[in-house]
Amino acid sequence: MNRLFKMCAACAALALPFMANAQDKVEATVGADLVSNYIWRGQDMGSAAIQPSVGVAYKGLSLTAWGSYGFVSKDDTKELDFTLAYSVGGFTVGITDYYCVNGSSNCPVKYFLYDANKTAHVFEANVGYDFGILSLNWFTNFAGADGQSKSGKRAYSSYVEVGVPFTFGGIEWGFTLGAVPYATDYYADASGFAVTNVSLQATKEIKITPTFSLPLFGAITANPSTQSLFFTAGVSF
Repeated sequence: MNRLFKMCAACAALALPFMANAQDKVEATVGADLVSNYIWRGQDMGSAAIQPSVGVAYKGLSLTAWGSYGFVSKDDTKELDFTLAYSVGGFTVGITDYYCVNGSSNCPVKYFLYDANKTAHVFEANVGYDFGILSLNWFTNFAGADGQSKSGKRAYSSYVEVGVPFTFGGIEWGFTLGAVPYATDYYADASGFAVTNVSLQATKEIKITPTFSLPLFGAITANPSTQSLFFTAGVSF
């Protein structure tokens, strides 16, 4: 998961806790994941990382902050994302500000630098629907350090993803299929339509005490466009 704008992430749509139903009162969440490596939409974003999150939600409107901080190499991703979203029923629409840097000397690290040719921010809009048996989401970059098309113009890089949750063998599973619909160098130099993310994740609650357990998860992710294969393990707090 490489040029700077390739490393600007987030999210995972899978990483951000969008709400499925409107809430009648303000709800706050806080948590963190510890992962063996950071894989985002089929791209390698770095080695082991801590990924904290905090969010507030009210009547379908949510604001979430999510970060990833690699601690193995100085070049690992340092990321901070903010997502404003609205959900009603299974429908969700949102905007994310991805801010992502690495440790290289030529990497822009000023957070409040928004010049299109210098910024480390990427702004993305998304729309999706959760049908219960599967979810469908579309993401498009509309500003910031976006990738380029074959002609060298802003690509308005997009990514579409289908997710299917299921239970098997007493644990929770999730299958993800993601693709880039048209040419952009934001996603692993995709020269046209490209399948970039085929992932299978399993999650199991590990009981620590009679009243406390930790979700342990493992995921195998393939990126057919780059012929890459990754295995990720992690735990959620």
